Amino acid sequence: MKETIAKYLSLVKFAHTIFAMPFALAGFFIAVNQIQEFNWYLLILVVLCMVFARNAAMGFNRYIDREFDAANKRTAVREIPAGKIKPLRALVFVIINSVLFVLTTYFLNENKLAFYLSPVALIVILGYSLCKRFTSLSHIVLGLGLALAPIGAYIAVCGKFDVVPVLMSIMVLFWVSGFDIIYALQDIDFDKSQKLKSIPSWLGIKNSLIFSFVLHLFSLVLVMLIGFSADWGVLYWIGGGVFSVLLIYQHLIVKANDLSRINLAFFTTNGIASLIYGLFCVLDILF
Repeated sequence: MKETIAKYLSLVKFAHTIFAMPFALAGFFIAVNQIQEFNWYLLILVVLCMVFARNAAMGFNRYIDREFDAANKRTAVREIPAGKIKPLRALVFVIINSVLFVLTTYFLNENKLAFYLSPVALIVILGYSLCKRFTSLSHIVLGLGLALAPIGAYIAVCGKFDVVPVLMSIMVLFWVSGFDIIYALQDIDFDKSQKLKSIPSWLGIKNSLIFSFVLHLFSLVLVMLIGFSADWGVLYWIGGGVFSVLLIYQHLIVKANDLSRINLAFFTTNGIASLIYGLFCVLDILF
C-alpha cells in the first residue's frame, strides 16, 4: 500500500505543491482578515481543493504526454513510460481527483461561486497539457492554472472577487510562466524533433531567457502593487523583497551558454521564493 501511494505521489510530483500552496494560503488569510473570522473546516477544504486540482492536472499531464515522455531520455523514467503505473489507472486517478475537486468546492461557501467556477478551473488546469501541441504560449496557460490558487482560496472564503487576490494571481501568472520557460530550455531539441511548441523552440535559448526575465519583471512590479494596494506591514515587504531577489538570482545562474543549473533555478530557488512570500504574507496578516 505504501509503495502504491509513493508511486502516485511521484507521478504527480507532490513535492511541487510547494509552488502554489503558499499562495492559496495567502489568499485564504487575506479573506479571513477581511471577514475577521477564521474557520478550520474551511481551511481544510481549501487545502483539499488544491491537492485534488493539482493531482488531476499533473496526472492528466503524465497520461496525455506518456508517449512523448517515453521518447525523451530525460522523462523516460517517469512512472507511466517506466511501467510503474498503467495508463488506464493514471486516467482513473485523474477522474477521481477531478470529481473530488468539484465536490469539495460545493461545500466552500453559501453562494456556491467556487462550485460554479470549478469546471472552468478544471478546463484551464487540464487544458494546459494539450497546449504545447498547438501554441508556444503553453507556459502562460500553466501560469494561469497556478494563478487560480490565491483568487480561488479568497473566493472560497468570501464568495466574491477582490483587487488584492486578483493582483496576486496576476503576479503568480507572470512568475510561473517565467520559470517554466527556463525549465523548458532543457527540452528544446526534443520539442523541435517532435514538433512540440514552446517558447524555447520558437525563440531560441537567448531570447527565451530574455522573455522569461521580462515576465519576472512584471511579477516584481505586481509584488510592489500588492504591497501598496492594502495595509501591509514590514513583514510583507521582507517576504516580497526576498521573493524578488530570488527571482533575479535564477536569471544570474542560468545563462544561454550554461544551462547546468536549471533544476536549481526551477525547484530550489522558486520553491524557496514561494514559501518565503506566502509565509510572510500570512505572518503579516496575523501579527
